[in-house]
Amino acid sequence: MVRCLSIVVTTSNHLTTSSPWSPNVIIITNYYAVPTMTELEKMVNGMDFDGEDPEILAIRDNAYRLKVAINQHPGDAPRKLLEQLLGSFGEDSHILPPFLCEFGKTIHIGSHTFINMGATMLDNAEIHIGNNVLIGPNVQLYTPSHSLDHHSRRRWETFAKPIVIEDDVWIGGHVVVCQGVTIGARSVVAANSTVTEDVPSDTLVGGSPAKIIRFLK
Repeated sequence: MVRCLSIVVTTSNHLTTSSPWSPNVIIITNYYAVPTMTELEKMVNGMDFDGEDPEILAIRDNAYRLKVAINQHPGDAPRKLLEQLLGSFGEDSHILPPFLCEFGKTIHIGSHTFINMGATMLDNAEIHIGNNVLIGPNVQLYTPSHSLDHHSRRRWETFAKPIVIEDDVWIGGHVVVCQGVTIGARSVVAANSTVTEDVPSDTLVGGSPAKIIRFLK
């Protein structure tokens, strides 16, 4: 399926390679072109995508094999396996198994960050976790969601938005962070909270949905 985007690629009759999705470009007129996007590209860009696409399934299957190997270790997950699974994994960071995600390559973790056991990251869109972050046990980060229309859900249509956790954040145990949320630097999220909106820097939040309890500065 081709989506019509209002992007002027060239002002001549010759196709250029200026599209961010080159080389799969289709000429619509002499003046406009529309990039074709894979289901994976749609997924990471927050568009509706087909979760049963073969490319997406292959990446998910590879992540599953790596997770099995990681979760067989009783202590700190082996760094070599985490580097294969994740998009990036900073210096002196640690994840305690069990650790669950869907794709891995869309997760980026900074340096000196600790993620306790039982973390679940549904990473259809990118998840960025900064430096010196502490994440308690059984924390859940959800980038995907579905339509309120049941016909859409029957087709497994999904859309995703990124999650950003900035430097020096502390997230208590059993917290749920929903899609599209940014948690600002140095903030603290109380245990058992559900975070549905952005959290400003230097704040303590808690509750379901999480609200500001007080400012830390």
